Amino acid sequence: MALEGIKARMQQLRVQADASSAKVEELTAKVKTLEQENLAKEQEITSLTHKNQTLEGELEELHGRHNDLKKEVDSMGGQGTQNEALQRKLQILEEEAEEADKTLRETNDKLRQTDVKAGHYERKVQALESARDQWEEKYEEMSKKYATVKKELDDFQLEIGNI
Repeated sequence: MALEGIKARMQQLRVQADASSAKVEELTAKVKTLEQENLAKEQEITSLTHKNQTLEGELEELHGRHNDLKKEVDSMGGQGTQNEALQRKLQILEEEAEEADKTLRETNDKLRQTDVKAGHYERKVQALESARDQWEEKYEEMSKKYATVKKELDDFQLEIGNI
């Protein structure tokens, strides 16, 4: 039985050794995975650190530009009121230009209407002149006929008076 106890104990130790070996392999794989993750995190940290430094440099540059622009704006403070006055003047001039444009359009419309009326009256005048010319011709004809008839009447009265 002692031999069987030793065999059982050896069997137990083999099972424990196999289990330990499997556990070691599992833990080794886990350590390897964690080391890779750690390396990736370190690279990400390095990248983010570099990016942070770059952004801090840009931030300092922007602060400098901001201060420069602020000084420029402060120095232009007096020009701001002048600029506002010029803006108001520009707005007034634009309104006047719009009003002048409106007046010009109205004047052009009136001119067109007057031109149309002038054309109408011009045609009317031509028609009246034509009618006048016809009346003058008729008057001249009638005057000639009157003169002829009067002469005939005078001649006739003279003949009657001679008889």
